[in-house]
Amino acid sequence: MLQALGGPVPPNTDHAVSVSLPTWQANIGYEEGQDWVISKMQCGYPRFFVHPSIQRLAEEVIRRHGDVEVDSATLFPTKKTAQVCYSFMTSKIPHEDVAKVRILNFVPARGADPTSLVSSLSCVLYPKQYASVAKQVWQHSGNGISSRRSEFLLTALQDGYLVEEHSPNAPEKPRRLHKGPRRYQTKDSFDATSTKEPGSPPPTNGVREGREYAQFIEERFGRNLNLSLADRAKLAVRRRIAGSLTADVDLSEALEKSPSDGRVAGLSEDDVFLYPSGMSSIFNVHQILLHTLGEKKSICFGFPYIDTLKILEKWGPGCLFYGHGSSEDLDDIEKRLRGGERVLALFTEFPGNPLLKSADLRRIRALADEFKFAVVVDETVGNFINVNVLPYADVVVSSLTKIFSGDSNVMGGSAVLNPHGPFYRDLKDTFEAEYEDLVWAEDAVFLERNSRDFISRIEKINTTTEAVTDLLKASPIVKEVYYPKYSPTKPLYDSFKNPRGGYGGLFSVTFHSTAEAVAFFDTLEVMKGPSLGTNFTLSCPYTLIAHYGELEWARSFDVDPDLVRISVGLEDTADLSGRFQRALAAAKDAATQA
Repeated sequence: MLQALGGPVPPNTDHAVSVSLPTWQANIGYEEGQDWVISKMQCGYPRFFVHPSIQRLAEEVIRRHGDVEVDSATLFPTKKTAQVCYSFMTSKIPHEDVAKVRILNFVPARGADPTSLVSSLSCVLYPKQYASVAKQVWQHSGNGISSRRSEFLLTALQDGYLVEEHSPNAPEKPRRLHKGPRRYQTKDSFDATSTKEPGSPPPTNGVREGREYAQFIEERFGRNLNLSLADRAKLAVRRRIAGSLTADVDLSEALEKSPSDGRVAGLSEDDVFLYPSGMSSIFNVHQILLHTLGEKKSICFGFPYIDTLKILEKWGPGCLFYGHGSSEDLDDIEKRLRGGERVLALFTEFPGNPLLKSADLRRIRALADEFKFAVVVDETVGNFINVNVLPYADVVVSSLTKIFSGDSNVMGGSAVLNPHGPFYRDLKDTFEAEYEDLVWAEDAVFLERNSRDFISRIEKINTTTEAVTDLLKASPIVKEVYYPKYSPTKPLYDSFKNPRGGYGGLFSVTFHSTAEAVAFFDTLEVMKGPSLGTNFTLSCPYTLIAHYGELEWARSFDVDPDLVRISVGLEDTADLSGRFQRALAAAKDAATQA
């Protein structure tokens, strides 16, 4: 079952969000930039690896508007998202090179049919030596364009339907940006641009007639995607996330059913905001909190997915990091607050990744109410079918790339406002004013299709994961199994578990030696690569891949450098258990040979 190094995971998937790193040594080679690995990389996790279609679009922009020997480009869907990159870069590079960083904006040419799919494009061009600075924005913010959008934009640019904003063929009137949840109710627009004012006649004096643009759209998409579904797909996704749909249903039924109370009374799809990735939801929620509640430090509570911590550290006044997420940490936070310190928000995961520990949300909520800070909970690992954390949060964020989609072929994220939270009205007003819909229409359609059966998938995965972790827990070769069912914080998890909920599909395992961990990982007959929540079982040496340059730092928070993380899929339980037994046998052999 060993998949070829560097290939997409799952195989034969043009827009896969994972990549095959099938051996322990391949993961080390990837982290160290060794050519035998890097030269074979066909794709990668989209916030860490720029998809080939995005690379081609960037190269085309540079060829037309830059210097191919000097410039690099990072691509964003809107001016606002590009401005974030520009501001970050110009604050980090030498003053004398600031003028070499610029933004190019592209818009649909005159003649683009406003009832068809249209998209803007904003490109940050900069000297190649500062690519690592731009990469931080691409990775941490999650706001970059998707690979599907880039395919469309490249064709549109080459065929003359996408033009530089100030060119003669650009529209005469500026396009209005559709913001806030009203955007989802629009029947005539598929992106954040419109080529005419309401009631005005269709333009006919551009480089392409509206009729020709419609033909372009039909040829590009007509045979494999019904674009009229895009806004409806987003609405259905938002209803599912709100929790008002409690069974697997298709698109028509999702839209026909009358919305009902979901996770909390009064919650509706209007309180759900979609983003192009899970990190984008966290980044933008943090920005909105800063805008709404003022410039204050935040708290990162518990060992986090690394980019959350980086966002809080690099944008805004900074961050207090409590990597253990313990009651003693909460004691220290309370002491600081009672001593007069004030914070913007506390960010935490429920449960955490990769140690699957659960935070004391009730105590956190009590402190937040007393000292007037917001609580943001990342529920990606727990997911709202298993746990309901919204009543104790102001905002719940999630990566829809994971189990909500499952197919590992589309990125997405969400933010849900608690309608009973103390900052709800102010936050909702800011979202209405500042929110941009950055989710590409094609991606939304795939996300909706993938998520139709996510409830039954989660139930199956819960059951299988319990069986597999029971097997590992009973093995003397295993040092530790990290899973909510076995965690010291299980009572905290259980207090938020839904009546039909389970303990999820993610767990981590450690061994008594590196040799045992390597043998187990290399022998385990499952897909190997980054990401989680896939419909197929997926494994990675998590600490190596996420913290290779800071292994001792991770160890200081009890994250073993040799930890193996596993995300369970939909395979037959007996078959999957057999694969784990064979991997355990290999680990045992390695122990006896040591």
